[in-house]
Order: sequence, then C-alpha cells, then structure tokens
Amino acid sequence: MARRPSLKWPLIIKPLIFHLLALLIAFFALLMVLVRADSGGYYTIQTFAPIAVNAVQRDDQGRLYVQPTPEFTEALKAAPDAWFIAQDQQGHHVTYGNVPQVYASLVGGLASIPYGDLRGREKTDGLAAAVRQHSGPAGRLTIMAHGEVDTLTWMMALAAHVITLPIFLMLALVTLIVTPIIVKRALAGVERTAREAREISASRRGIRLTETAVPVEIVPLVTAVNEALDRLDEGHERQRRFIAAAAHELRTPIAILKVKIDAADESTSRSLAVEVARLATLAEQLLDLHRLDDDGHKETINLARLAKRVAADLAPLLIQSGRTVAVAVEPHAPVLGETGAIERVISNLVLNAAEHGGRHVIVRVQDTCIEVEDDGPGIPASERERVFEPFQRLRPRQTGAGLGLNLVKQVIDRHGGHVTILDAPDGGALIRIELPPHPGVTSKVNTLAEG
Repeated sequence: MARRPSLKWPLIIKPLIFHLLALLIAFFALLMVLVRADSGGYYTIQTFAPIAVNAVQRDDQGRLYVQPTPEFTEALKAAPDAWFIAQDQQGHHVTYGNVPQVYASLVGGLASIPYGDLRGREKTDGLAAAVRQHSGPAGRLTIMAHGEVDTLTWMMALAAHVITLPIFLMLALVTLIVTPIIVKRALAGVERTAREAREISASRRGIRLTETAVPVEIVPLVTAVNEALDRLDEGHERQRRFIAAAAHELRTPIAILKVKIDAADESTSRSLAVEVARLATLAEQLLDLHRLDDDGHKETINLARLAKRVAADLAPLLIQSGRTVAVAVEPHAPVLGETGAIERVISNLVLNAAEHGGRHVIVRVQDTCIEVEDDGPGIPASERERVFEPFQRLRPRQTGAGLGLNLVKQVIDRHGGHVTILDAPDGGALIRIELPPHPGVTSKVNTLAEG
C-alpha cells in the first residue's frame, strides 16, 4: 500500500532546510564583504585579556603584581611573546612582558581608554593589542593585552559560526513549534468540509461543501466536488421521476387486467390472477423505491395487528395458488416507524416465501421482532448476503424482479433495524427482522391477540 503524502514535509521540513541554506549563504556573503572591506593586518585573540586579569593580584599596600595562574601559563605556550598593561581606577598599574615602545606612553593612562582594538602589520611584530575592562582578583581593571594573533578572516568566520548557530536553532525551534499550529489553523476549514462530506448519503442529499471556509488553493477542489454532487442529484432526481412515472403507468393497466380476469368464467383466465398479482407487486415495489427517498411520518406500530392485516389481505391470493399463511403472536412490544413501509416489508416477505417454494408460510411476532418462516428449499448460507442486492435471483429462471428482499433491507436499515436469514426448523427459510424498541415505551407490552 502506497504511503499517503503528508503536509508536514512540504510545510515544515522543506522551509526549515531552505532557511538554513539562506542563512548560510547570507552569512557567507557578509563574511566575504567584511573580508574585502578589511584593510589588512592581524588582531590579537581576545581570550587572552581575561586570562591576564585573573593573573593580576594586589598586595597589602594596594599595589598590583603578576601571579601567573595555570591558565595564564598555558596561554603563554601558545603566545610566548605575550605582554599586557593592567591599571585600576586609582592609577595603580602593572606590566608583563616586552611592551612595545610605541605603547609605553600609555602606561598609567589606560583608564581613559576603556575599549579598543589595535592591529599589527606582521604576525610577530607584537603590535596587535586589545583594550578591555575585566574584573579579577585585584578588582576591576583596564587591560591592554597582546596574546595569540590571527587574521580578520578567521575571526569573522568564527564570529559568523557563533552568531549563525543560535539563530538557526531558534529558527528551527520556532518553525517546528509554530508551523504545525499555523498549518492546523489554516486547514481548520478543511476539517469542517470533511465533516460536511461525511454527512452526505443517499438519504441526505442536497448538502454542499462550504467553499468560504477553506484556503483559496483548495477552493477549486471543493467547487468541483459540489458541481459533481449537483450532477449526481440531478441524475438521481431524473431516476426517481422515471421510476415513479413507470410504476404509476403500470398500475392502471394492471388494475384493469385484474378486474377483467376476476370477472372471467374460464379457469384458464382465472389462473392468470397469480401472474397479474405478481405484476401488481412489481409496480408497488417500484413505487417503494420511489418512496424510500421520502421520510414518511413515523408513528407507534402494533406489529401483531399489522401482521394480521397483511396476512388477511394476502390470504385469498395465496389460497388460490394452493398456499397457506398463518400468524403466530407471542408477547410483543410496540415500535416506532412508518406503518406503510413496515406493512410492505411484511407483504414482500410473505410473497417472497410463497414464490420461492413455500407451501405453508408462518408470520411470527415476538417482542420487537417479526419472523417469516416457510417450508420451501431454504436459502444457502453462501447466498444469504447476495439475495439482498437489487435484481438478484436465487435461481436464474425464478419468477419475480429480485427487488423484494432489497426493499426489505433498505426499509429496515432506515428504521435502525437488522435483517437476518436463518434456517427454519423444518428446513425452509426463516427471515428475522429485529426493530429497535419504541423510545417512549419503558416496559414490554404483552399481548397475545390485538395488543
């Protein structure tokens, strides 16, 4: 399975890499400018001045003297020709090493020069010096020191790295913390659009995704989805109108044909009543497909009374074809639903049982369940999911349009129930419908007859 791309890489990691490259290029360019702007010469490395201050001590009379420390001794190994002049605020001073003659006049006058950098022409002429103020064992001192020297290029490169590293770390930290928050807020509209898309279904059409809540870059996608939904709704509406019109057109000639057959004397003509009834059922099933899209009025349903009414309506037709139907009522409870839809469900199940080999059909009502049992050949376990698909027949030459069980499942699903196909005790098929209990009824209603 291909890994789905994430916005984390293009919105966080890539900008971070480009920021780093931009910083490196900018500081490298700045370094080159500083090097070219420099007039040349050598600088003393400034770390020697604080080391020298720590080596200056004060005696009991307040005079300054040099007491080399281990750190000072180590620094002299790198710069054997090091020297310095140190002076306090009272004018006391001390020197160390070979102070160049040009700087001798500054002895005793350093207090007026708190900061400065002097270059040397050559690396070994000893003229490169730094003037700084530092605190040490002898107090705060102004020190002019010459230690290890180097060119400006090395100093600038070091300074560039010292400056670049914390800036890059701060930039990386801000990018890693702030960018996900910014991205999440920017895509909040996309999450809202996703929630709207999840609400779209065959029974909830007309919903459109909000285009104003998403970023401009995603608007074309949302617009295209809305246009596609418009086309789907238009096609669905055309299909609904066709089914409704076809079913209504079929009902009239079927009704006329049924009346003529019922009035006929010939047994052959009267035997066509079953086929006419089948056509009438098909027309009603097509109308049921049309009705599924309309939310009907829900009311309290007494399943026992409804099952008896359906059985009474279908009994003459079934008896005429040599079949029987019976209703067994056990303790049951009312349910909330569309009476007409549940009535058509029971009718479809009874007719389906009669058409598929059942000679004796039993409708059983128990609790909030309805079971329709027959003594036919049954439905193989491997086919029990497929028979709920539209226009599916268990056997190729079987009568019927293959819509009955599909309509049953759609209606029960809309009512929040569940349909199960089981084996009947006598080897036939048993279709069980489980409906949710009435939300306004807290205790079971026990009825054995009319409820």
